[in-house]
Amino acid sequence: MSTPATDQYFPGLEGVIACETSICSLEGRGEGGLAFRGYSIEDLAESVSYMEAAYLLLHGELPNSGQLISFESRIKSARPVPEALIQLLHAIPPSVHPMDVLRTSVSVLAHYDPDNGAVSTDHAANVRKAERLIAQMATAVAYRERIERNQPLVPPRDDLDHAANFLNMINGGEPSETKRSAFDKSLVLYAEHELNASTFSGRVTVSTLSDIYSGIVSAVGTLKGPLHGGANEEAWKVLEQVGAPEHAEEWIASALARKERIMGFGHRVYKHGDPRARILKRYCTKIAAEIGDDRWERIAEPIEREVTQQKQLPPNVDWPSARLYHYLGLDIRLYTPIFAMARVAGWASHIIEQLDHNRLMRPRGQYIGAPPREIVPLAKRV
Repeated sequence: MSTPATDQYFPGLEGVIACETSICSLEGRGEGGLAFRGYSIEDLAESVSYMEAAYLLLHGELPNSGQLISFESRIKSARPVPEALIQLLHAIPPSVHPMDVLRTSVSVLAHYDPDNGAVSTDHAANVRKAERLIAQMATAVAYRERIERNQPLVPPRDDLDHAANFLNMINGGEPSETKRSAFDKSLVLYAEHELNASTFSGRVTVSTLSDIYSGIVSAVGTLKGPLHGGANEEAWKVLEQVGAPEHAEEWIASALARKERIMGFGHRVYKHGDPRARILKRYCTKIAAEIGDDRWERIAEPIEREVTQQKQLPPNVDWPSARLYHYLGLDIRLYTPIFAMARVAGWASHIIEQLDHNRLMRPRGQYIGAPPREIVPLAKRV
């Protein structure tokens, strides 16, 4: 039986080291320190696709040309989902939250996985499951969105990469190269982020030797919360509330005077700015120029400036991603499911790492209740 070194309490587990990991560092080279398996997020965003990043996370190294072709082929072949899931996506009431639909979809997909009978610690089977999840979660999100719009389903295409295929399935048309590239980079930036709440919940779940699908279901449920995955939705609501560039200065001054919390700013880890936000902002500028409408950029700029200067809270990745996804024709209800379909590569990598070197997660709580006391017989209680 292990004995804790101290009985110190850390609210929200902030700063607590819960495991060792070779997947992600928040203290690596680069402006913000974020790195996947030693590669800075700035270099990754500049040089690799989401498929390359996903391969890196799952397999430990960046792929060579042959490995990438094989990986992409496996992903493309796994894109179709079972007919039973499609019927269920039609049957789920329209009022159901998209993340609840995605949570159910992941659970259903588990029943049809060819490796469903493998033991939870089978590394090779877990990697195969993870690859299928990357492919099929994207299909499930796209199909549900088309159903929500009362539009016919657009089947996946083998001739399109991951980003272009998803946007085509959503919008019924291939995106421009600028839009495809921007969306692909957003997936890279969202793919992994160390022990955030959803990743931690996934690791806790499989530390009991539960299976990878159960871990991903836990992670999806955790991401649903607005303090984690829903922040980009709230960031877009801020922009919509302002409405026009000429209102931005007055709106932010009033909001700061009221000490109103503005979603999309600040980060538990990054005290001097989220490097992912700086990268995505450049793509927002490019797409706004391509579509000939920079209204949302002109609304966002004074808000970003004042919150950063007055509250010392630079924007996080959710601030620019809200605008980016709007430019791509994506409804706000898709923002968090897209986060999930990108992050599944990171979730799965952590879950596999946990199962490969497992120790049951069992923290302690600091008791603050009543002191020891005797039970009073029922007849004597007042």
